[in-house]
Amino acid sequence: MKKIFAATCLAVCSSALALGLTVSSASANEWPTSDIRLVVPYAPGGTTDVLSRRVADLLQQELDANVIVENRPGAGSTVGTGRLARGGRDADHTILMASPGHTIGAAIYPDLAYDPVEDFVFLQNMIDIPNVMVVPADSPYENVIEFIEAAKEDNMTFSHSGVGSSIHMSGELFKTLTETNMTAVPFAGSGAALPALLSGDVDVSFENMPAVLSHIRSGDLRALAVTSAERSEYLPDVPTLSEIGEYNLDQFITTAWFGLIAHSSFPEEAQSTMREALANVMEREEFLDFAEQLGAEPGQVAGDEFKQFIADDLQRWEEVAEQAGISQ
Repeated sequence: MKKIFAATCLAVCSSALALGLTVSSASANEWPTSDIRLVVPYAPGGTTDVLSRRVADLLQQELDANVIVENRPGAGSTVGTGRLARGGRDADHTILMASPGHTIGAAIYPDLAYDPVEDFVFLQNMIDIPNVMVVPADSPYENVIEFIEAAKEDNMTFSHSGVGSSIHMSGELFKTLTETNMTAVPFAGSGAALPALLSGDVDVSFENMPAVLSHIRSGDLRALAVTSAERSEYLPDVPTLSEIGEYNLDQFITTAWFGLIAHSSFPEEAQSTMREALANVMEREEFLDFAEQLGAEPGQVAGDEFKQFIADDLQRWEEVAEQAGISQ
């Protein structure tokens, strides 16, 4: 009887131990194992912040885990990005919403302590927002060619929301490609820049779509072109700069992009799980409705394609910054 009991006990205990090891192993391999931090390298209230909070809410539902948004603004997004680049013990549960500041910041801040391409993994480009070349409603220029020809004769002013913003760099890129006379006029954000444009105090701007779409539709601003590769479904009658083609404009394709990145040590399992969750988020009606409100298109690249996109974007802005003499 004792031998039977002992054998039974050994079998039960062995099974329990095996089950325990199996459960423990499964738990160890499941990600996430703690709260996820989503870093926003800008102050609350802007497009990056609002998008991040919407994505965080939807990710929580997909991952069944807390996603905590943390704002770390400063130096054109390089403060928050630099902290992510340093890694640390929570790097396997930290992601960051990158935007054009990721590449533009690297182009105009030459002494960064991180590599904007090699020090990160690129999870998913979430949305792309075109910039729009806009002039006041009473501007004498009806199209881009008319504007360029005038700007070759007389100096034009273009407003922007701050040095190194996608609005600023788009204006500098236009100036460089077309070899026109244009002077940048900085403002503290689009909220301050728009009144100057609407009143005609400046000649043109290359504003993000969400800031000017309602003014274009109301007739207060005239859209001359969009900066994306394809025409925007929200402004189907407005040509792209690249399709105009003349004056080197065939080289002008840029958008305000927003996408999630992580430290280069982000685990493979975490990358796989996050990309699957983000793909589901981007198919949800709540996300698509939000993108439409911004005049945005869902992002098309992830992983290595997203990384190559970043490398190309960085090279472009480095060239623009050098030609324009922009450095911080």
